[in-house]
Amino acid sequence: MDAVSARRRAMKRIRGRTLAWLTKPANIVLLVFAVALTVLTLYPLLSLCAETLTIHPGREARAAQQTAGELSLYHFQRLFATRENDYSRIQFYEPLLNTLLVSVSASLIAIVFGGTVAFLVTRTNLKYVKFVSAVFTFPYIMPSWTLALFWENFFKNVNIGLKTSNGIMAAVFGVYMPEWFVYGAFPIALVLGLHYAPYAYILIGTMLRNMDANLEEAATILRTRRARIIRRITLPVVRPALMSTFLLVFASSMSAYSVPVFLGSPVRYYVLSTKMKSLMDSYPGQAYIIASVMICMGVVILLLNQRVTNSRKNYTTVTGKSSRISKINLGRANYPLAILLVVLLLLVAVTPLLTFAMESIIVKAGDYSPGNMTLDFWIGTNLEARLDQGDSTGILLNPRVWSALGYSLSLAAVSAFVAGTCGILLGYGVAKRRGSRLANLVNSLSFFPYLMPSLAFGAIYLAMSAKLPWLRGFMLLALVGSVKYLPFASRSGLNAMLQLSGEIEEAAIINGVPWWKRMLRVICPIQKTSILSGYLVPMVSCMRELSLFVLLVPTSNTLLTTMLMQYSEKGWAQFGNAINLLIIIVVLLVNFIVNKLTGASIDKGVGG
Repeated sequence: MDAVSARRRAMKRIRGRTLAWLTKPANIVLLVFAVALTVLTLYPLLSLCAETLTIHPGREARAAQQTAGELSLYHFQRLFATRENDYSRIQFYEPLLNTLLVSVSASLIAIVFGGTVAFLVTRTNLKYVKFVSAVFTFPYIMPSWTLALFWENFFKNVNIGLKTSNGIMAAVFGVYMPEWFVYGAFPIALVLGLHYAPYAYILIGTMLRNMDANLEEAATILRTRRARIIRRITLPVVRPALMSTFLLVFASSMSAYSVPVFLGSPVRYYVLSTKMKSLMDSYPGQAYIIASVMICMGVVILLLNQRVTNSRKNYTTVTGKSSRISKINLGRANYPLAILLVVLLLLVAVTPLLTFAMESIIVKAGDYSPGNMTLDFWIGTNLEARLDQGDSTGILLNPRVWSALGYSLSLAAVSAFVAGTCGILLGYGVAKRRGSRLANLVNSLSFFPYLMPSLAFGAIYLAMSAKLPWLRGFMLLALVGSVKYLPFASRSGLNAMLQLSGEIEEAAIINGVPWWKRMLRVICPIQKTSILSGYLVPMVSCMRELSLFVLLVPTSNTLLTTMLMQYSEKGWAQFGNAINLLIIIVVLLVNFIVNKLTGASIDKGVGG
């Protein structure tokens, strides 16, 4: 009888603790996301691992002399331990070293450049702040391959590669740049670093702007040198943003495909992503092994990020108390520094747009005379008869272009809404239960999709959709886009929630405010700028995405990016440049509309 009573008391205590645990909203949020992300991330990951052990039909089965569908370690032996003709070195080890070099360099460039500009905008009296803040996001809005194409067209010359023409520097100024400057590790890392620098600018700048200035003011009163304040107060406060930025840029650069193709292939400089793509058609098993290695590299960086972030108990920088930021007076260096920054941004962000616009109105490539320019590629009719190339009408009169635009906007809006909303909730749950096993698990799972190369991620979901008849068309694209870009939103949401002092929500709890109202009326309004960036960044990424959706787009529909690829493959450079410029204009217009309606934008909260 006593044993039965003891069991009942134990069950009652367990039931009471369980109910108490479930009464906390953060726990419910984490539990829901743990289940959902396990299905949406671990299943594709396990499928990828299975593909590395499977013999695929065709050339791979013939080379392995095994039956298609059979499980085998052939791919591992072939890729990692084949000395014949230096196969392993050429196919894996050299691309691995190149990937590490490019990814780390690009991450450092993005953090140094984006973080420096964010500091100048938020912590100094720098001139032309609004211009700098608005223009700085352009490189991120533009697809990365456009910066690579611009770099190649600007610096290429006949002394590099076979059948290469002179670029602008050689043709106009007579300057012939060396091979290492035009192709290889340096331009790849530089272009990727500049492309992702705005993300560092957004994360670091938002934290700097929202941080409690009392911390720095107290140090200033104690006559602490400015350099020491930055080193001992400012940098530790923004360390979560620095690590998140390094993680995102490293993973992005590691899986980048288009930039290494443009700036690496002409001199046979390969990274893991380009090798994976070249092996996908002939030896997919080895390609999936490379994808797995890339994921493992990302996991290592993720674990390092968690170790650094969890090393401090609190990153609270928003306390609800008003504070006035004391900006550094740049003095005589203000105008020279501002002018230098403006010129640099014009070269990086504005000049490519002008070249794309110019290339979209030139009939014969290389001829920039007024007589060779026309707007027919934008608004012309009967172009096949008049120009003997391209579609029958200009892109603004082409119904296929408008259909692709509507499809792209719809996909980007749905993906951004789902990813942004989930990012807020996920950030709230992880921040409230930071350090717990469940929070660490959910935080890690939320970042897994971004560690997977886009091509492999799309291919895995395509194979998964074959087993799920209801997962087709727009629903498949929206699901893939939402899951793939959840890391953007989750990092933004987590950084926003880590800044909030617990006193803010505690005051609302004391007054009996329910959880959903606390989120909508208290937490979200305070961190509106950071939260909205969690919606806008996925939308921008989705609008310019190509490799993720190229395998998934239905034949009856198309996106602007896939249409751009189709035009480029056909050699219709004018239409491709026009579509590229249209994508950029649409994204800028969306950002402008959001800014007018909500007072926020991609760069809002950093430079006004």
